[in-house]
Amino acid sequence: MNERPLGSVLVIIPTYNEAENIEPIVARVRSSVPEAHLLIADDNSPDGTGKLADELAAEDDHVHVLHRKGKEGLGAAYLAGFRWGIDNGYGVLVEMDADGSHQPEELPRLLTALKGADLVLGSRWVPGGRVVNWPKSREFLSRGGSTYSRLMLGVGIRDVTGGYRAFRKETLEGLGMDEVASAGYCFQVDLAWRAAQKGFHIVEVPITFVERERGDSKMSRNIVVEALWRVTTWGVGARVNRLRGRRHN
Repeated sequence: MNERPLGSVLVIIPTYNEAENIEPIVARVRSSVPEAHLLIADDNSPDGTGKLADELAAEDDHVHVLHRKGKEGLGAAYLAGFRWGIDNGYGVLVEMDADGSHQPEELPRLLTALKGADLVLGSRWVPGGRVVNWPKSREFLSRGGSTYSRLMLGVGIRDVTGGYRAFRKETLEGLGMDEVASAGYCFQVDLAWRAAQKGFHIVEVPITFVERERGDSKMSRNIVVEALWRVTTWGVGARVNRLRGRRHN
């Protein structure tokens, strides 16, 4: 694919109880990609993250805050952030965790790759990608989840569940965001699968994923169960539709 201009960049950082992490991650993004803007999408954090975000925004015109009514899940926060970014004219929208696991210092490589792509995934499971400070059980779960999703959905993406991503505005507009119902862990699978189905050019760039040092992980058993159920439902449904299509031909 020929290289195309990117336009302005918005890094979307969803937060819920990330008071310990919000200032360091904003500083790292501003240092790594000074021209980028940030949108902190806070789900009414009881620990005061939203107030800290407002203070950062008051000091820096590249920082914006989207206050949400409550904790509605990662997917809902990103979708709200995407819509805000598109409405405000940004050409590139980036997903990034608040806890530092997605290193802002690697963002320039994702943006460079996006010049020749529609969607760039920061990947832990391609050559050069890795995870740091994860127990083997967590790595097994993540690798297994990506492998199961890849096989069940028939996509050639190595890291289907990763959450460090850079989208072109046009890609998001073509994914049918209004139809996305998944809110938790499988939100990432949903968007990647939609992009593959639509024929968008997807590139995976190796990243080093670093386990959070401060605060609590949002991962839970319920999130994993929801993801497995949805991926299985999607995969079975796609196979049934293909079989029906062959019978009608």
